Amino acid sequence: MHATTIGLDLAKNNFQVHGVADDGSVVFNRSLRRAQLLTFFQSQQPCLVGMEACATSHYWARELTALGHEVRLMPPNYVKPYVKRGKSDAADAEAICEAVTRPSMRTVPVKSVSQQSLLCQHRARELLVGQRTQLSNSIRGLLGEFGETIRSGAGHLRDFAQSIKNGSMPDLPAAARHVISALCDQLINIHNAILLLDRQIYAAGRTDHRIRLLRSIPGIGPITASAIVATIGSADTFKSGRDLAAWIGLTPINKSSGGKERLGGISKKGDRYLRKLLVVGMTSRIAAARAHPERADPWITNILQRKPARVATVAIANKTARIVWAVLSRDEPYLARASA
Repeated sequence: MHATTIGLDLAKNNFQVHGVADDGSVVFNRSLRRAQLLTFFQSQQPCLVGMEACATSHYWARELTALGHEVRLMPPNYVKPYVKRGKSDAADAEAICEAVTRPSMRTVPVKSVSQQSLLCQHRARELLVGQRTQLSNSIRGLLGEFGETIRSGAGHLRDFAQSIKNGSMPDLPAAARHVISALCDQLINIHNAILLLDRQIYAAGRTDHRIRLLRSIPGIGPITASAIVATIGSADTFKSGRDLAAWIGLTPINKSSGGKERLGGISKKGDRYLRKLLVVGMTSRIAAARAHPERADPWITNILQRKPARVATVAIANKTARIVWAVLSRDEPYLARASA
């Protein structure tokens, strides 16, 4: 008797596999070392393998798919209800094995190596941008303790940091000068690293047809277009544009009961990074529409008249996510509808 469905609980070194046959009987539930994992699955007949979508899951999904298995990744919070009792690797693997057989279970597309390589650049860039912001705030705060101020704006702070690097230093105690100098050096290094990542992302966008298509959509630049392609890959993953918008977390929460429909704020589920990029991009469209209403999209002008700016921004981001799906699924650039 061989296993037709296997639940694989991932870890760094010790993995747990739970296999069941067609009739539901347990074939095995055992622990495997990392070096044993691929050898074990090579010895198994092609079967359905379930895993939680977590760290290293995409790597193992690609490896097991290459061995002929059908691999499905599932969100961990959707697997949790299938854990019967307690918390152990064996119980988790059993729950994964049970969850992957559910017809209604939602799955996560397996990312390719190229997708994950591009996402590495985005993750690193996001980390560095956060560190740059923290450093900027620290430098301003420390200087303020000695009565020194810098004009608002990241550019003015970088100019100050560069002047410090070139030898110019305000009248500060010796200990404070060393600290400020070290922080300014770090700020410049991080900023240069961000610029390097930007150039790499832009270069990848020039050779990717899908990124070029997405850049035809107003409010979507090279960073956002690259992140979308790296995250979702193909539009075939979603049945409609609304599904993509819901997956990003731009659709309202439904709190209906007793036949009464109540819609709340956006769910904020799904991909936080894509949601942030889309909302920031649409914020720039709002600013442009207010500055030049004669050139603005009539739909944006109309919604700004009816809704607060933040609500309008999210609504435009929602619509843009649907346009993203349409552009990718039709494989053609966005063409704005001519106003009457």
